[in-house]
Amino acid sequence: MSDVTQILQAVGRGQARATEDLLPLVYDELRRLAAARMAQEAAGQTLQATALVHEAWLRLVGDGERTWENRGHFFGAAAEAMRRILIENARRKSRLKRGGDLMRVDISEIELAESTPDEKVLMIDEALERLETEDPDKARIVVMKFFGGLTNQEVAETFGVTERTVERQWAFAKAWLFRSIQEKS
Repeated sequence: MSDVTQILQAVGRGQARATEDLLPLVYDELRRLAAARMAQEAAGQTLQATALVHEAWLRLVGDGERTWENRGHFFGAAAEAMRRILIENARRKSRLKRGGDLMRVDISEIELAESTPDEKVLMIDEALERLETEDPDKARIVVMKFFGGLTNQEVAETFGVTERTVERQWAFAKAWLFRSIQEKS
């Protein structure tokens, strides 16, 4: 049993210093996952990988009532937290863009773009929510791989299935999301 799994179990039992012991063990991995995810974002993203990790960490251990079965389960939860943070950030920016900051501008002087990167993140999230209603397992795989950067092997361990099953479900989910986004556009 790895150190991370042992500490995760200690967190689940409510041991006082367990969360303090957990952070140094998982911080570099969380930072790597966040940096990989942020590298996929468009230039001009105001959220930095370090801030994403810190916000995700606060959400993961903030209320102190979290329990994780193993390392894969923990990183899956971290991926979901990062996803929600990115979606909230995109929504906040979109709200400001759509009039939350009320500013008159002469539209004849502006070049209109097809869609901003934040709008694309929101489209992916909407499609992912639709997939979640149809097939929650495939939606969780998307979150773990796309937002969390987990490998097929790590996802397979978390779900207790073979790596090939994850590959098939990932391929299906990507195609389903692509088709769903295309239909909405």
